[in-house]
Amino acid sequence: MVWVRSIFSFSLIVLLQQLANAQNRASACDFFQGRWVPDSSLSLYNSTTCPFIEREFACQKNGRPDLNYLKYIWQPLACNLVRFDGRDFLERFKGKSIMFVGDSLSRNQFQSLICLLYTSIPNAQYTVERVGDVSTVTFTEFGVKVMLDRSVYLVDVVREEIGRVLKLDSIEGGKLWKGIDTLIFNTWHWWYRRGPTQPWDYVQVGNQILKDMDRMAAFQRALTTWAGWVDSNIDPTKTMVFFQGISPSHYNGTDWNEPQKHNCLGQEQPLLGSTYPGGLPPALAVLKGVLSKIKKPVTLLDITNLSLLRKDGHPSKYGLGGPTVMDCSHWCLAGVPDTWNQILYNIVFEQVSHS
Repeated sequence: MVWVRSIFSFSLIVLLQQLANAQNRASACDFFQGRWVPDSSLSLYNSTTCPFIEREFACQKNGRPDLNYLKYIWQPLACNLVRFDGRDFLERFKGKSIMFVGDSLSRNQFQSLICLLYTSIPNAQYTVERVGDVSTVTFTEFGVKVMLDRSVYLVDVVREEIGRVLKLDSIEGGKLWKGIDTLIFNTWHWWYRRGPTQPWDYVQVGNQILKDMDRMAAFQRALTTWAGWVDSNIDPTKTMVFFQGISPSHYNGTDWNEPQKHNCLGQEQPLLGSTYPGGLPPALAVLKGVLSKIKKPVTLLDITNLSLLRKDGHPSKYGLGGPTVMDCSHWCLAGVPDTWNQILYNIVFEQVSHS
């Protein structure tokens, strides 16, 4: 009977631990439900003092005259966000690597994080390296590598005799992601590209080669391939995995109750409520559907709604193309991606506290 009592005691301990973990998860704050509130402290860094911001996102250097878009902070409904602390972040990640994998929205967040870290430590020593599609900024004092792998579809685009083939079931590029301590994935921005900017000629599904297919179905198939890669290759005890979510665009004022507006030009303040009048993009439901079936833990940085409210945060005519190109897809830096990284910091802080 002793062994029976021992098994019972062990089972009770396991049950209590599971209940405690469930309670911790239930009590954890939803950082993504909230609203933008005015704040006079401006941004977490001065964009003119960060050497990493490319012209595409450098709105102030490109002549944007207003600073109102910098005077709002994200306030979750049920808790407060801990302010981003660059030195603390570097201490927590000492000797580790962080890689963003995706398109130019990943580059937006990548440059934001580097600026948050660089400007938090005066005279921070760093090195910059680029090998193929991978850029690496290393903060040498801490041995922290912040990396970016440009992979706009996550799955492979391969040049073959017939042309460039988008292979929805192939993810050979994943060999670059192995051994990284924190991975932050993203894809969506390129899935509806057509014409000269479309970087493939055919799409392959299984053994079928197609000239084209339903783009949302292709997006879902590629995400499913990526999810399979995560389940087969990630050891959760060694690697944290995040997905950036769907970063929205603002080209139709009807979506924010200004039907006379056809883009984001001249927008100087966010929507001050908690929900976006135009609703959430269908791609988000597809992404959440794939994430719900993944076996390994992946944390969704669910930045879609909070970013939808920021119609004022885009470069508009103060981006890479100047007055001739209207950019309502990317984000000014400093700006909205700093909040994405602040939430990332809070999630990591929370996970470490509960571990």
